[in-house]
Amino acid sequence: MSQSDQAPKPNNWGRWGEEDQRGALNLLSGDVVRSAMSSVAQGRVLSLSLPIKGSTSSSVSSTVPHLKGRPLPQHFMSVDGADYEAGVKLPAGGRGMADDALIVSPHGTTTHMDALCHMWTGKQIYNGHPSSRIRSYGATRCGMENVEGIVTRGVLFDVPAFRGIEVLDPDDRISAVDLEAMSELMGITVGQGDAVVIRTGWPTVFSQSPERYWNGEPGLSCDAAQWLAARDIALVASDNSAISGLNVQGRADESLDDDIHMIFLWRHGIYLIEMLWLEELAAAGQATFLFVVAPLKIVGGTGSPVNPLAVL
Repeated sequence: MSQSDQAPKPNNWGRWGEEDQRGALNLLSGDVVRSAMSSVAQGRVLSLSLPIKGSTSSSVSSTVPHLKGRPLPQHFMSVDGADYEAGVKLPAGGRGMADDALIVSPHGTTTHMDALCHMWTGKQIYNGHPSSRIRSYGATRCGMENVEGIVTRGVLFDVPAFRGIEVLDPDDRISAVDLEAMSELMGITVGQGDAVVIRTGWPTVFSQSPERYWNGEPGLSCDAAQWLAARDIALVASDNSAISGLNVQGRADESLDDDIHMIFLWRHGIYLIEMLWLEELAAAGQATFLFVVAPLKIVGGTGSPVNPLAVL
């Protein structure tokens, strides 16, 4: 591999071996997981996922926050009650039955995790694996199947609460100075293997005005991403749709070297979860918790719908 093909430093390429496809999951040692258990105080479990609403015959799926222009989830019954009313033979014993069919394009339409093969530049994905290994039938390097599950400490940065407002403005960018100040205020040191959860409040805007929701959004700045990556975290999760902020055209303003997906996924192997629902977690007032998430084991997948859990 030529020097020009490599990710800019600092990065985690080669840190866990040339064949590594797990990235920052390597930081989740037994000690890290056991230590995370001490964050559980109440035994209360909260889902951090948006609901998946889908239909082939109504607009119900469009009532959930999503990126404009993305294919919405489709959920329909492959066997339903009306089938029996129409004379379909009942199963043995006369029992009724229903069955589902679900089509989801996770990126931009529901709560989801990005695999390390999701984004790259040049001819290499994370750790120098060739991007040519990502084909129409799936990614044969760094796919979603490499994530068996994540159990670690979650740290909530409730930025609107820190600002003293309900929701951030769409042009607000959360800086490293903000994260440092919030860490000091909470008395928390972000460290190895943590799942950092960023609340902007942006999903609450959708029910009021989808047009406002689609007209830019708040998010992390590149220096905040670099600040987090330097602390050896395993994962960043946010309630917005891109971790970074977006402009009114729905694009990030950062250069390629400062692009937040490049900093996290490509350079450091740090996983991303987007489009969380964090309102109940914020209301609980507990900054650290046990964070649990497992993606679907999609072989070669660039992402997966997820239902992250906060155990308080």
